[in-house]
Amino acid sequence: NLRQGPDYKPVTVATRLTFLSNEGDGFTRAAERCIGVGKCRSAEGGTMCPSYRATREERYSTRGRARLLGEMLRGEVITDGWQSEAVKEALEMCLACKGCRSDCPTHTDMASYKAEFLSHYYEQRSRPLQAHAMGRIGEWAPLAARFPRLANGLTQLPLFSSLVKAAGGLARQRPLPRFAARSFRSQFDALQRSRRDPERAAGMRRGDPVTLFPDTFSNYFRPQSALAAVRLLEASGARVSLPREKLCCGRPYYDVGMLDKAKASLQRIVAVLGLEIESGTPLVVLEPGCHSVFMDEMVKLLPGDAAAAKLAGLTVSLAEFLEKRGWQPRHIGGRALLHGHCHQKALGGTGADLALLEAAGIETAAPDTGCCGMAGSFGYRPETYDASVKIANLQLLPKIRETAAETLIVANGFSCREQIEGLAGRKTLHLAEALSAALG
Repeated sequence: NLRQGPDYKPVTVATRLTFLSNEGDGFTRAAERCIGVGKCRSAEGGTMCPSYRATREERYSTRGRARLLGEMLRGEVITDGWQSEAVKEALEMCLACKGCRSDCPTHTDMASYKAEFLSHYYEQRSRPLQAHAMGRIGEWAPLAARFPRLANGLTQLPLFSSLVKAAGGLARQRPLPRFAARSFRSQFDALQRSRRDPERAAGMRRGDPVTLFPDTFSNYFRPQSALAAVRLLEASGARVSLPREKLCCGRPYYDVGMLDKAKASLQRIVAVLGLEIESGTPLVVLEPGCHSVFMDEMVKLLPGDAAAAKLAGLTVSLAEFLEKRGWQPRHIGGRALLHGHCHQKALGGTGADLALLEAAGIETAAPDTGCCGMAGSFGYRPETYDASVKIANLQLLPKIRETAAETLIVANGFSCREQIEGLAGRKTLHLAEALSAALG
């Protein structure tokens, strides 16, 4: 407590997330993890802090935001607490990339602080339309996916698309994602029904059980990634099943501070996967943003829940699962550029992905590409669209433009893929798709 002085006592505030640290528990002590080193002000290397790199403004650095939160909690300079516009403005420019969670020497977790602040800020205010349009995508996407041609007509045709963006408070320059003709879950169910060969069906039943989590983006927008993952998992000798009900991890809720909804989503997941958790069945998650929810936010929203803690330990990425099983792809050759999602880089890294690509004989470059700049809803907001594009042009897009046209662009994150395809015009693949060629 050298900075605060011998008489300092941290302010105690009620929070929705649980903040635990060696320095003391609670939101105040968590926000004070920042000791002013200023690594978040670096111009290159690592991920932290993309919004500072785009603006070079202190208030948009991890350190600047930590200082503002400290002033808010002390109430001496910032006197309007959770309703502070100065704090909200600084946090709205945070991409919640979790770069500071790994790159910062003190592991300041600004993504969690942002979600906590916004949950309190909007207790007394109505959320903007954009917050509902993107934050609740897990609620409306299943409805729109029932009529994919109509949904795509509204979101892809210029006139209708402009109206949809205006109604949802979305950036007019940003193309909207296209719904798949059929969801992954419907295709998986059809595949299971088609397996009428008794011998093959018996072989599938003998495999080691694994649950594949069909996130909103893999399910409704890019089912080919999840279908490729099923092929790889089965090739490794696993017996793949899906959760008995449609589930959403709630990742988009955190961006807009809807922590009550996020908590309810996680409680439902724990309840639906009760048998799998009890039996210790691994949960493979394809979307890095969803994976980080199970690894990070779940234990913060459901503290003391033994089943939730066990599920966090059972959650693995596709590459981690295949690596643990010792599965080796056949040699297919070629070249690839691997871009890691910020959450993946913060919580586990891309080492397993890189190892599998190289095992397939794919000469893979994994340069320091920083943050893609999309970061969920960040790249769709009119007020942050320009910053999103600028961040992409800092490291990622120059690296992609240097690669040959035949080089595969591998990125597991849905938002990363949308950013790359929208700004660079290059096709992207999930790791599962890149490796599926190794199955013939």
